[in-house]
Amino acid sequence: MTKLESIQNKVFFSKEDFEKTLHYFRFKNFSLVFTNGCFDILHLGHIDYLAKAADLGDKLIIGINSDSSVRNLKGENRPISDIHSRAMVLASLSFVSAVIVFDEETPYNLIRYIAPNILVKGKDYTVDQIVGADIVLQHGGKVETIDLVEGYSTSIIEKKIRSNP
Repeated sequence: MTKLESIQNKVFFSKEDFEKTLHYFRFKNFSLVFTNGCFDILHLGHIDYLAKAADLGDKLIIGINSDSSVRNLKGENRPISDIHSRAMVLASLSFVSAVIVFDEETPYNLIRYIAPNILVKGKDYTVDQIVGADIVLQHGGKVETIDLVEGYSTSIIEKKIRSNP
């Protein structure tokens, strides 16, 4: 298998596509960490956050918003990068085990399907604001928040690009 194929094999475009991998992870009794986002332009803040999330368990699973979902959340000028590009860049990170595309506004149904051991978001959220926290806590899992690197966000990068013609 080529390196490109191994990256492609970590990208799933539906829960059904991910089912076999999820069963394998469960069979091996891996601790599953889940986080989600748009990840429009991958930057240092994302890398720091995702690496710290991956350290919390055995397998890091990332839910990524589809292009239409990003557009609904962020506006007509987003996403900057298409879903295939965003998913492949995330999947190329060695500490990422799976990237699953979801089309809804929130990953609630995906979280219910995966039932991760640990749900992670940035410290800009409180536990009561984190979508799916109820599901994870109900199953005896944990909800963790991670400090974010200040000064790094896709919005800041987008503004910088647009202000420099």
